Amino acid sequence: MDSTALIPLQYALDTFYFLICGALVMWMAAGFAMLESGLVRAKNTTEILTKNIVLYGLACVMYMLCGYALMYGGDAGGVLPNLGALIGDEHAAEVVAAGGEGAPYYSKRADFFFQVVFTATCMSIVSGAVAERMKLWAFLAFAVVMCAVIYPVEGYWAWGGGFLKTAGFKDFAGSGVVHLAGATAALAGVILLGARKGKYAANGQINAFPGANLPLATLGCFILWFGWFGFNGGSQLKMSTISDANAVASVFVNTNLAACGGLLAALVVARILFGKADLTMILNGALAGLVAITAEPATPTAVQASLIGAVAGVLVVFCILALDKLHLDDPVGAISVHGVSGIWGLLAVPLSNPAASFGVQLLGVASIFTWVFLASLLVWGLIKLIMGLRVSEEDEYEGVDIAECGMEAYPEFTRK
Repeated sequence: MDSTALIPLQYALDTFYFLICGALVMWMAAGFAMLESGLVRAKNTTEILTKNIVLYGLACVMYMLCGYALMYGGDAGGVLPNLGALIGDEHAAEVVAAGGEGAPYYSKRADFFFQVVFTATCMSIVSGAVAERMKLWAFLAFAVVMCAVIYPVEGYWAWGGGFLKTAGFKDFAGSGVVHLAGATAALAGVILLGARKGKYAANGQINAFPGANLPLATLGCFILWFGWFGFNGGSQLKMSTISDANAVASVFVNTNLAACGGLLAALVVARILFGKADLTMILNGALAGLVAITAEPATPTAVQASLIGAVAGVLVVFCILALDKLHLDDPVGAISVHGVSGIWGLLAVPLSNPAASFGVQLLGVASIFTWVFLASLLVWGLIKLIMGLRVSEEDEYEGVDIAECGMEAYPEFTRK
């Protein structure tokens, strides 16, 4: 059969695969919502759910208005992206290349959909770290800037043809572009926001604030795990050839095994440190493994993927404890899971991919962290000056559900 006759079929298959993977990543929004609502206290559940569903809508609109054009409209090797055409502009190309010279194409709308759900994922990371004491509208104001400008700029550097891409930086599905960026923005917010009242005593004691619904948190972890197959699998961009189909299969296997490695490592470390099987550490260990393998899930062997995940599972436990020592209050462990594990994943890429350079990977880590931290610190600071970041002490004590949303998630347990 003439190879040109296969192009329409390849186009349809790759577009369909891209859309299905994008839908799986969109479902990760539900995972974040369930995980975070399970790990916060009952009086703050409605507000964290509101954050998660509204940020998804904001992310999609802002990325459509300018984020996508910033991320993929710049010149090769550049630092500052250009403001190009919107996704719906009549002058924009209807299809985009799905690989190298002469490769089949897929719909540009499918590309936009896949990219926009990544933007929402990045912003979802922030919501858990600033939970239980940030004003809802302050958070949403930051989400607008994060999704419209901060995330697309560093995304352009690494994926859109900017200086990191031309330097050889490797970040297959976003350990740095998505996860490290989200964690870094969260860190800047947590520094300015401060800890929850009563979390850290004057004598140095660290008080635990147990989550209200661990079954819900566990469900959220499983949903994220499931969605991650689209997150990493879709980043192969196509699967209509034998080599791409094999690569997708490797990505799925390695993604799953990295999560298992992180989970088991966190379980063992928690047992050694605490004498118990700490479920929250186990959940974060699985997620840490997923974050770490996201930088390069195609080239490791199955054993290597498991070990990469296991190292992330160890790191995340110690990082969560270290942040508490530093009085950086992160209710769900988002900074540790997505930040530290994201850095480890990026630096581990050369272990299995000979085309990657440790020096360039380190440059990518430094560039993403510096840009996102400084830009986020500026935006959080401006929001603090204009409207304030924290709810009042009274509202924090009563719970932000009533103060910010006017309703409770579990009224039968708290009201007569």
